[in-house]
Amino acid sequence: MKAIGFKKHLNIDNPESLIDLEISIPVPKEHDLLVKTSAVSVNPVDVGVRKSGRTILKKPKVIGWDACGIVEKVGAKVTLFKPGDRVFYAGSFIRPGSNSEYQLVDERIVGHAPKELTDEEVAAMPLTSLTAYEALFEQMGLELNSSKNKGKNILIINGAAGVGSTATQLAHLAGLTVISTASRPDSIAWTKDHGADYVVNHRKNLITQVRKIGYKYVDYILELNDLDGHWKEMCELIKPEGHIVSITENHRPINLRLLTKKKAHFSWEWMYTKSYYHTDDMISQHEILDKIAQMLDNGKLKSTLNKTLSPLNAQNLRKAHKLVESGGKVVVSKWS
Repeated sequence: MKAIGFKKHLNIDNPESLIDLEISIPVPKEHDLLVKTSAVSVNPVDVGVRKSGRTILKKPKVIGWDACGIVEKVGAKVTLFKPGDRVFYAGSFIRPGSNSEYQLVDERIVGHAPKELTDEEVAAMPLTSLTAYEALFEQMGLELNSSKNKGKNILIINGAAGVGSTATQLAHLAGLTVISTASRPDSIAWTKDHGADYVVNHRKNLITQVRKIGYKYVDYILELNDLDGHWKEMCELIKPEGHIVSITENHRPINLRLLTKKKAHFSWEWMYTKSYYHTDDMISQHEILDKIAQMLDNGKLKSTLNKTLSPLNAQNLRKAHKLVESGGKVVVSKWS
């Protein structure tokens, strides 16, 4: 089968940073689905894994997480899907990725694809949806469509990106007032179009801006870019007993004591945790993706896709990586 991978961690302008491959089609076992991929999207995690490292790999590494495709074969323990089902998923961090014609993925982290969206629109959504959903409804403990959220608010830092755009929509559906951050005219317009009630600039003082629109504190903060740079601002803005969730790592020590008097909560969100450790609740990702599919089909959510490239080959995947490095949600579809 065709695949795209790399052996060297190179700048994306180098033709060897991602190369076309021919590898064997894998065989599904136990809970595995063998999926014939039709579209994949590129996220910052793809760029990070491709760039990080100095060694030359003995065999090419195939990455890629978001995908939409058709189930070809199933393992002996599969109960949730059958051959012919159209599916979407964000895959596992410790298995070969979606940048291949066929991919093995555990059924417990796979959802039935939305029926009303194109393959490209579908492929843009799994990773961002799972991250946003888990951050809001598992980490923060919010409830979707709940009167309990009335009068509460959330600050989403980097709200115009993929996770931010999805989180903005979900938070809005949950009844929260959404304060999103964006810095450019196009990203400001984008986040407003995805449900932000207010927009502030993360390149300027967030405390001053949030208080200027009438909020001394916020109930929740979802941090999606530059934890180090925004830490003190978040600790000042979070409401007593509020909750901060971050998807980005700190590069220097963060002072948790700034949250002590407020008895505020801080937690991490990493969408891959469940499949990485095979947690007991891993099947929740299947359930979440099925909910997301329903919301996409009934128009409560909209895809965050903003650019498509075709066909699916190394040249176009390199273009997609370069676009994502400068910001954006790019899908590559249709194997040549």
